[in-house]
Amino acid sequence: MMTPAECRAARALLEWSQLQLAEASGADVAAIRDFETGRLPPAEANVAALKGTLQNAGVEFVSEIGGGSGVRLR
Repeated sequence: MMTPAECRAARALLEWSQLQLAEASGADVAAIRDFETGRLPPAEANVAALKGTLQNAGVEFVSEIGGGSGVRLR
């Protein structure tokens, strides 16, 4: 699973707006906004699609082992 903070950080690494992520993933920009702000709980499948899109663009998700979770570029 990806957290809202990880999603925001991944977009920042790629220099993508919410709109760019929406276009790349096929998700609705309002759903991304709601997920990132914690306004509405997202469907797990939607978060998986967003995460997959970010990974395909070069983002690596780092597990919590060794000091905390996060993101980095490959």
